[in-house]
Amino acid sequence: MLNNLLTLICLLPLLGACIIMIFPQDSKKLCLNVTLLITSTIFLLSLFLWIFFDKSSSFFQFSHIWFYFDNINFYYIIGLDGISLFFIILTAFLINICILISWNSVNFYLKEYLIAFLMLEFCLIQVFCVLDLFLFYIFFESVLIPMFLIVGVWGSRIRKIRAAYQLFIYTLTGSLLMLLGLIYIYFEIGTFDYQVLSSIKFSTSIQSILFLSFFASFAVKIPMVPFHIWLPEAHAEAPTAGSVILAGILLKLGGYGFLRFSLVLFPFASMFYAPLIFLLSLLAVIYASLTTLRQVDLKKIIAYSSVSHMGFVTIGIFSFNTQGIEGSILLMLSHGLVSSALFLCIGILYDRYKTRVLKYYSGLTQVMPLFICFFLFFSFANIGFPGTSSFIGEILILIGALKINLSLTFFMTFGVILSAAYSIWLLNRVGFGSLNLNYLNYFQDMSRREFWLLFPILMSVLWLGLLPSLFLNEIHFSVLNLLDHLNNV
Repeated sequence: MLNNLLTLICLLPLLGACIIMIFPQDSKKLCLNVTLLITSTIFLLSLFLWIFFDKSSSFFQFSHIWFYFDNINFYYIIGLDGISLFFIILTAFLINICILISWNSVNFYLKEYLIAFLMLEFCLIQVFCVLDLFLFYIFFESVLIPMFLIVGVWGSRIRKIRAAYQLFIYTLTGSLLMLLGLIYIYFEIGTFDYQVLSSIKFSTSIQSILFLSFFASFAVKIPMVPFHIWLPEAHAEAPTAGSVILAGILLKLGGYGFLRFSLVLFPFASMFYAPLIFLLSLLAVIYASLTTLRQVDLKKIIAYSSVSHMGFVTIGIFSFNTQGIEGSILLMLSHGLVSSALFLCIGILYDRYKTRVLKYYSGLTQVMPLFICFFLFFSFANIGFPGTSSFIGEILILIGALKINLSLTFFMTFGVILSAAYSIWLLNRVGFGSLNLNYLNYFQDMSRREFWLLFPILMSVLWLGLLPSLFLNEIHFSVLNLLDHLNNV
């Protein structure tokens, strides 16, 4: 049963989508209840992956071959290690939150909306557990289809079609170079099997070219400056659930790709291009933070802050030491929780006042005290306040960067200061000051449903921040195995 646990988690979203398809269009409550049951089951099963995970092993666990074609060396094989384990749990958790967010907010094509999220969950779980490069590419790109529909059909404003096309074209264009790299690897080696390719040593010149082809795809997905243009627009136009999954999971696909493929398959090229990565990452940290201070749209403020945090992640990944890489994984998990909660808070405000323009909000502490308590907590978590999950990730990344270069660490700490500046500035503008009665004349604090959506995220942020060893124990041996590939260059 344990060997088939990951297979069951992979298949359940697809099975759920097929079940929802046969329901009548007008059976909205039935569709919602069945979808929630399926996503909750997937989340509970993903926790069993964690319970039965062998933290002392650096090998792939819960492996299973679905089918294979020996004559072309094609294997549909899945498995997970400490790096991918928590991304699958995070995916299952946030998809569940997204379904609950949408309970009363989607008024048309509800059945298709739920099918899009189930297919999105199917593709995301496959991305994190498939051990074949070609299948990884297929699912990596397939994520775009349901996300394109979620933004373009159920987006909140008139520019949603433009934002959906930007998301699709930017990310697809970057990935075409990765496809060329995959074709070369197949004709050169004869297989897409990740476990076979991880033992192959490409020449330094070939590594350099292949690394750039993969980098083009992963850098757009993170996104790194200057490939970030699509992100603020997509966030601004997406529905609240779309923004949650976009910030919580989709931005992590690029970081996961660097960890899983770039560092292992192209170790020499990763070290060779590390200074370029550091330069682009520092540019993202400082430029995105300064740009955040100039935004007037609440969603764009959080979107640009995400670009800044992902700059920290890429610096941690390419620090090539245990602290930096483990810190980057923790920061990705933390950002998935914190940014999702902040987008959910903004969604709560938008549901009440139908605007995300910052100037209309002030003094909400007087009329929405419970909401402001949650908003304050997640704003401080976004800064990296001690005791929250972001603090652990950022401090480990800074330690990892300090082992490489003092100047690099100095500019990163400047980015931390800017992060505190825009987070406290936003909190002050929304929560304090005089009530803007000219624009806001209806007041309601958080509902019970909204409270129970944010409370589990709050507890998860505290859990990761106060007990990081529970997560690091599972991650550690997989990171050491990754570093072995780098040390053997």
